Amino acid sequence: MHLSNRDGVAVDPVPFVVVSGLAALMLLSFGPLYGQALGAPLSVALSASIGLTAVAAGVAYYRHIWTAQPAVDRALSVGLRAERLFQLMVILAVVFVGLAIPLIV
Repeated sequence: MHLSNRDGVAVDPVPFVVVSGLAALMLLSFGPLYGQALGAPLSVALSASIGLTAVAAGVAYYRHIWTAQPAVDRALSVGLRAERLFQLMVILAVVFVGLAIPLIV
């Protein structure tokens, strides 16, 4: 997949794919359940989740593809990027557990 930013410079699509995939995973997993818990029919809850997934993909595209600056991103050290990755993994795990607790209780 060859994607370029608004300046025509080639951009790595992996961050976009990862963010979009995680957003879809979270929204399509928890959205219909929470929608039904709030009294919405399954079709409405699923439609809302799909719509929010499309919005999240659009925001991720804008952030990670359209406005990306590869020269600035390469200036970050590998250690700093790894540290951010591990911090975000912990945050994501906490969010998933936090979203699952009300459905269990």
